[in-house]
Amino acid sequence: MLDLAGDPVALTAALVDVESVSGDEARLADQVHDALLALPHLVVDRDGNNLVARTDLRRDRRVLLAGHLDTVPVADNLPSRRDGDLLFGCGTSDMKSGDAVLLHLAASLSDPSYDLTFVLYDNEEVAAEKNGLKRLVEDHRDWLDADLAILMEPTNGQVEAGCQGTLRVEIPLTGRRAHSARSWLGVNAIHAAAPVLQRLQDYRARDVDIDGCVYREGLQAVRIDGGHAGNVVPDSCTVTVNFRFAPDRSEEQALQHVRDVFAGYDVLLTDSSGGALPGLTQPAAAHFVQAVGEQPVAKYGWTDVARFSALGIPALNYGPGDPNLAHTREEHVDVRQITRATTLLRGYLA
Repeated sequence: MLDLAGDPVALTAALVDVESVSGDEARLADQVHDALLALPHLVVDRDGNNLVARTDLRRDRRVLLAGHLDTVPVADNLPSRRDGDLLFGCGTSDMKSGDAVLLHLAASLSDPSYDLTFVLYDNEEVAAEKNGLKRLVEDHRDWLDADLAILMEPTNGQVEAGCQGTLRVEIPLTGRRAHSARSWLGVNAIHAAAPVLQRLQDYRARDVDIDGCVYREGLQAVRIDGGHAGNVVPDSCTVTVNFRFAPDRSEEQALQHVRDVFAGYDVLLTDSSGGALPGLTQPAAAHFVQAVGEQPVAKYGWTDVARFSALGIPALNYGPGDPNLAHTREEHVDVRQITRATTLLRGYLA
């Protein structure tokens, strides 16, 4: 059985050594479930490979800590190995070190100042419709009640508040097909993309300060599709544009903004996820920031804190590990970050 109450660095290595690529989390979920069931101060629920453990101490406030069990495919980086203060292996940074901190606290905090909820879920690294936290929101909303959610994603031990929203649109362009030797008989749809790209080149993105965190927006072409053959003037082309927007915009407002930028063109939405406000003015969040002792920064990118924010729960990203190492062959975590995160969270929760 996993030793949840022991050294969280050793627990990180033990979690890493149980391969759990997205869709294949059952063996790790079984081991974590059995270890949690052995803790008499927790009520444990399971839905598939999603696990939720909770205290019931009748405290005034509840804090939720969450992490995903899955990793990206292994890149010849299992089992884990230790080199000084660095622990190497698939998932060490994203995010089994965060899971280890969470599980260690679940085992060792039997009388915390807050009621606590610990959530571990599957399929975070793949398509959103498979996401285990999404399923918990839809099927077991009451399991997730909390005054603050802390997502243990790798942040290098820094508080990253909220997150950006993201959407993708396609802008279809049309022309008239012709032989390229008689190009004057056609209208080149790829050339028609030039004004679209010029609008992107001229675009000036906003910087938005929310609760002292500056969210930088970005509007970028991320793909162009067009062309038929080396001797054909193309009659169709599609530009795909990604908008990363500050969480003061709703998804609807963000889409309208993109349509305004590309006025005169068809703009077809293909994917959208709302952002999360930092919520740093909420008492539980402010107390946590004080415990960490560092100025929070905006989260650039989208994380599952947005799911908690949509439920009206202030949510922060905080965990050991360098996000720049996530999904790399050389993925590793500085074990001192694991120890520091454990100490800080223990001080805050206890």
